[in-house]
Amino acid sequence: MTIRTILVDDEKLAIQGLQLRLEPFEDVEVIETCQNGREAIRAIKTLKPDLVFLDIQMPGFDGFSVVQGVMEIDPPLFVFVTAFQEHAIRAFEANAVNYLMKPVDEDKLADTIERVRQRLAEKKSSDEADRLRGVLSEVAPEAVDDMDESDTESAGRYEKLINVKDRGQIFRVEVDTIEHIEAAGDYMCIYTGDNSLILRETMKDLERRLDPRTFQRVHRSTIVNLDQVRQVKPHTNGECFLVLDSGAEVKVSRSYRDVVARFVH
Repeated sequence: MTIRTILVDDEKLAIQGLQLRLEPFEDVEVIETCQNGREAIRAIKTLKPDLVFLDIQMPGFDGFSVVQGVMEIDPPLFVFVTAFQEHAIRAFEANAVNYLMKPVDEDKLADTIERVRQRLAEKKSSDEADRLRGVLSEVAPEAVDDMDESDTESAGRYEKLINVKDRGQIFRVEVDTIEHIEAAGDYMCIYTGDNSLILRETMKDLERRLDPRTFQRVHRSTIVNLDQVRQVKPHTNGECFLVLDSGAEVKVSRSYRDVVARFVH
């Protein structure tokens, strides 16, 4: 699989240097380079790349504005590349694959490309399953029912306890006590009613361990335990907030609102 890639940086030398470092990766194809945020948004919407290496600090539209500007489409994977360490937390909050400091270290770049490959493979598998389900629903709806029954029968495979190593200790967390989970890069912030823990794991991997009948994605970086939802509060622009047992509020983005509506009554 070819990873179609766009490089975005306002410094030409930085783009050239990154291109050189990417040459050993035969499955990475640089299809476009951009020198500002506006160019990047147009290129991403037009070319629909798999991956974008994105400088954060640029005149006009910065890197975070670029991410925000393409959220109405199916966005690519983003890797932030910058000389400024203080942007790291915001980069992870934006659910970036990784955050690379300039000059880019070759080993860290190799690790990043491997993460990208894994993410794209997971997405392809998920898309193919959804496509199959859609075709079957038209030509053989009974087969879809069989698939749904199979999903129900396999519910017992989901985790009841999750071991979380945090602050030098191992915590055994009962899944039913988890209120919501927020992604910060490859770290998950797990919130229970009276505690919060950090787990090093991707959102996709953690989703596989949780029963989808109870735990649903309500934002690209948030999973909620629907059994802990006590109130739905409408918000602007088609968004809403879920009020949980603890009183915490979690925003539901427009793209996930229909998902939540099927479970929250």
